[in-house]
Amino acid sequence: MNAIELTDTGKTFGRVTALQGLNLSIRAGELTALLGPNGAGKTTAISLMLGLAAPTSGLVRVLGADPRRGDVRARLGSMPQESAVPPALSVREAVTLFARFYPAPLGVEDTLRLADLQAVANRRAGALSGGQKRRLAFALAVVGNPEVLLIDEPTTGMDAQSRLAFWDAVAQLRATGRTILLTTHYLEEAERAADRVVVMNAGRLLADGTPEALRAQAGGARVRFTSSLVLAELRRLPGVESAVLDDHGHADLRTRTPEALLGELFRQGTELRELEVSRASLEDAFLSLTRPQEPLSAQGVSA
Repeated sequence: MNAIELTDTGKTFGRVTALQGLNLSIRAGELTALLGPNGAGKTTAISLMLGLAAPTSGLVRVLGADPRRGDVRARLGSMPQESAVPPALSVREAVTLFARFYPAPLGVEDTLRLADLQAVANRRAGALSGGQKRRLAFALAVVGNPEVLLIDEPTTGMDAQSRLAFWDAVAQLRATGRTILLTTHYLEEAERAADRVVVMNAGRLLADGTPEALRAQAGGARVRFTSSLVLAELRRLPGVESAVLDDHGHADLRTRTPEALLGELFRQGTELRELEVSRASLEDAFLSLTRPQEPLSAQGVSA
């Protein structure tokens, strides 16, 4: 069962096209990371899912219905990039106020504990640090006991400890079967936490799969070293899918068979310095998918 469905969805703002025929389904109970560079259309897509705007074309369905319906929106939780809470309210007062907007909210104290806000529960919202304000935004997103939780750049401004507490809270919510969709620029967090990763750019879907599947698209491993080999020799090594060589002899190779590649280098007696072997990361896959195409005149430096 899909909790969210966007079908041939388009959204324009005057002459600006934010989404172009987007087809995206989010399965119920899944934690999905929605990735893309600034201006990719992520925030626009989330605003449509929340019923804050209507698509220019196509359909948007959340929990099987139009998200602009009040009964659907009552089952959603939202943590936007920026949120405003009356600064004179204490943290506990703000959470209590928002709880009253929903028919079956979580308990206020349970919400404060989940968001790691117990120590500052009586502090005024206007006196919170940046990270504490983000944790309060998270508390306000979950206090309504949502079935679907949409989170936009959740850990921006959080320190390391707050990030750990946030992801622990997300794991607890995920264990109860809630559907969670989040955007983040911290790709290592998405790689660690997400069941599924969706990559967008320029309002279009570029990739959709597990973190492991997207890493595989980027090449199984990255082999870097310094040597006297020239680019043509690097490209002839077994299993090399791409090779980049700078003016200082630093080679950066992509391969799905690093053992065969290194075995050949050792067999040839190649002197290697600063050897480093690492598997392709989600960040590698993201950069590969969203990198602008090089002009033909520049294609001689890589393959």
